[in-house]
Amino acid sequence: MKKTIRIGTRDSELALWQAHTVQKQLNDLGYKTEIIAVKSQGDIILDKPLYELGITGIFTKTLDIAMINGQVDIAVHSLKDVPTTLPIGIVQAAVLERATTLDILVHKGDLDFLGSNGTIATGSLRRQAMWWNKYPNHKVVDLRGNVNTRMQKLNESDWSGAVFAAAGLERINLKPDYYINLDWMTPAPAQGAMVVLAMGNDNYTIDAISQLNHIETEICTYIERQFLKTLEGGCTAPIGAIATYNEEEDTINFKGVLLSIDGKQKLEIEKVVAISEWKKLGFHSAEEILVNGGTDLMSEIKQQLKK
Repeated sequence: MKKTIRIGTRDSELALWQAHTVQKQLNDLGYKTEIIAVKSQGDIILDKPLYELGITGIFTKTLDIAMINGQVDIAVHSLKDVPTTLPIGIVQAAVLERATTLDILVHKGDLDFLGSNGTIATGSLRRQAMWWNKYPNHKVVDLRGNVNTRMQKLNESDWSGAVFAAAGLERINLKPDYYINLDWMTPAPAQGAMVVLAMGNDNYTIDAISQLNHIETEICTYIERQFLKTLEGGCTAPIGAIATYNEEEDTINFKGVLLSIDGKQKLEIEKVVAISEWKKLGFHSAEEILVNGGTDLMSEIKQQLKK
């Protein structure tokens, strides 16, 4: 008896795009599916910065509960939104092939402000800290909501620009004419990658989903998320990480960064290791940062966020 795999998703345009992408891949393999959209607290509470809500995984929580309650079989997320520790009973069934990891600055056609005073919008502590690290004189304001909401708020504001993940805008054809690639900005761990979560005891669904897994993306995002988890980042510290596989050399290139909230302090690490050493790469890189000032910086960040 073939069951219909119920795909849980948030109801934003980007989340639905992701769910439909997984649905198409499953349908192409001969599986029956249906999409069930659920509103998350992260989409409802738009007037507080994410880190103030004090919940890791505010976007994933609602779907976790729906899955545990048996209302949906799988949940599709942007992997960067998923806490590094999954709820008991829920497993990562597949990571899909990654899109671009770039952050971009969407602006209004005039970049003169980069050399003087500008106001940049972002809801991310990482982007805020990295922006201030490069442009200490700029003002950074909080920007929340799904991609469409954020783009609309930017258009209606007097801000100079706002920072977005390129992948999200490209997926739903929202990438405007006026943007620049921020290739100096280290992306969020797992940026550009989609993940499918399932219940650990649901063998039928896990067998189906595991066929969508992209091993290279799985390994690289694992390293980045291990780095994040070892630094105890959750969603609440300015942490960036990117791992890439170099096929010719059969090596993994890794770059990780931890910043103070004001961007004045920046602890960075870069490593190139043989592919055989990938399993502990994120952990060892984070340990090095912690030993070299990261432990003090993390406790400072936690103190600041409590205020």
